[in-house]
Amino acid sequence: MRRLEGRTAVITGAASGIGKAIAERFAEEGANMLITDVTADALESVAAALRDGGTEVEARVSDVSDPASVEQTINEAVSRFGKIDALCNVAGILRWDNTHEIDLDGWNRVLAVNLTGTMLMCRYSLPHLIESKGAIVNMASTAALAAQPFGAAYAASKAGVVALTRNIALDYGDVPVRCNAIAPGSINTGMTQQVEFPEGANLKNLKRIMSLKGFGFAGPEKIASVAAMLVSDDGSHITGEVIRVDGGTIV
Repeated sequence: MRRLEGRTAVITGAASGIGKAIAERFAEEGANMLITDVTADALESVAAALRDGGTEVEARVSDVSDPASVEQTINEAVSRFGKIDALCNVAGILRWDNTHEIDLDGWNRVLAVNLTGTMLMCRYSLPHLIESKGAIVNMASTAALAAQPFGAAYAASKAGVVALTRNIALDYGDVPVRCNAIAPGSINTGMTQQVEFPEGANLKNLKRIMSLKGFGFAGPEKIASVAAMLVSDDGSHITGEVIRVDGGTIV
């Protein structure tokens, strides 16, 4: 399908995992895009592969928690493509800690990237999305909807993303700019593979984040297909929603 033909998307966290999968799916659907991440080499590798497939794509190294960097990213997207039709906020970090041991710098960094970064991308994109009557997809998590072991900072940040999503959907619904969130669970990404358990962690609680298939993982393309639907005309009557893609993790 080419549901995004002629549209321009901005995708954060696009160097790997879910962000990369969304960029690849949007390219298949015909979108132009600006992709961004903090990892320069991996980001350029993704951009090169997309260009080889015929996609018009710009790559920009950017930290979503830095307002000046975010503003420059959005300005570059508009300068290059003339508009923004879709924003996908995927950039995020995950850490597991016992709450009584988490340091304030670690807590603040998780919220700065996952929540404040999402807000900043929305804040600077919205004037352009208002013009295009575009759509936002934010990346939440099942951790925002049910307790996740060792995940106080991550869960708090993603619960904030859910609240932010619903407020944007309400405030801009008459434009209309649509804003939805996806709550992944049991998805195989580099982020989920690299997390270390805190010392003395009660591992029996890990069953709370298992899908109905057990402790197995689906590929990030499962998230990408939902994101493509949400920003396309097929999602035109969906806003303010949090869509779980988790294999029944919290049924």
